Amino acid sequence: MFNDNYIAMKKLSVVLFVVLFLAVAVLYFFQFSGIKHMSESGKSENTSAAPAGGIVFVNIDSIIFNFDMYADRREELLKKQQNADAELNSKGNQYQTGVKDYQDKVNKGLITRANAAQIEQALLQQQQDLVALRDKLQANLVEEEQVMNRQVMEYITKYLEENKSEYNYQFILGKSFGSVVLYSNTSLEITKRVLDGLNKKYQSEKK
Repeated sequence: MFNDNYIAMKKLSVVLFVVLFLAVAVLYFFQFSGIKHMSESGKSENTSAAPAGGIVFVNIDSIIFNFDMYADRREELLKKQQNADAELNSKGNQYQTGVKDYQDKVNKGLITRANAAQIEQALLQQQQDLVALRDKLQANLVEEEQVMNRQVMEYITKYLEENKSEYNYQFILGKSFGSVVLYSNTSLEITKRVLDGLNKKYQSEKK
């Protein structure tokens, strides 16, 4: 159950991440020089610079899933999720062993009713503790994922601000399936250029 809930939350987090991107990075004012555009598939896009005061866009999904920082942070989060699963499974196995031992003793008449009542109460408390632990671990992972998304978003927006001299646009829109950007000319896409710059900066900082 814990794993299924977390998988569902991971899917939801991608949607929330897109919304976060749109909310924070829809419009950024830049005054830059022209750049050569490359499409996400690696083919050259229209190399003519956008007009001064123009609008360009990036594909949010491509930025997210191909950004090395996002991949690294997701890997870290996955390890924490696996550790949480292991902890919960270990305590769950202990609880199941206790229940089985209790049932075996009751069936064989090896404990008094008073002792049985005490064991039942202890097992009930153990069960409640397991539920509380599951909820706590799940909440911690959700919070860490939200923080991770904000950290990645902050990195992207800071990169755009710090490297504005490389661009020649007043607005950068974030496009994704279902976003408010209903149509965009592919010649205005700068996804690959931004993604390459992000990964280059991030990898240089990791060394």
